[in-house]
Amino acid sequence: MRHVDFSPLYRSTVGYDRLFTMLDSLAQPDQAQTYPPYNIERTGENTYRITMAVAGFDEKELSLEAHAHVLTVKGEKSDEGTQNSEYLYRGIAKRAFERRFQLADHVEVQAASLKNGLLHIDLLRNIPEAMKPRKITIAAEPVEAPKAIEAQVINS
Repeated sequence: MRHVDFSPLYRSTVGYDRLFTMLDSLAQPDQAQTYPPYNIERTGENTYRITMAVAGFDEKELSLEAHAHVLTVKGEKSDEGTQNSEYLYRGIAKRAFERRFQLADHVEVQAASLKNGLLHIDLLRNIPEAMKPRKITIAAEPVEAPKAIEAQVINS
């Protein structure tokens, strides 16, 4: 994939920095991170849910942070209880991870829960009243026509 240079557009646009940064990040090949797996689903007209498979992690080992339209989920596994063990085979990943999600404008994190190894993050798109479409009623023609003012023309 070719790299597109957006720097000339930075000089002539205002307020589109985030858009160009997102387009740049899509073109980078290091975005192929696959751990941990996740789903994004729409649960209502303005509600969404991110579900991440974080088997083996508990609430104390996970952290969520929402800042500047980016939701960051981090997981760091502690090594408690494994110091005296000798593994013959280790198939359960204990590696740390950090996964970032770009949030659209007016999307906020409502709640997060961990159940059966799945981390559920509920999101809500809360559009301000000023930005919502509103219905404008069309007034009927008034019954009485406005009266015209008559003027007399004076010939001199």
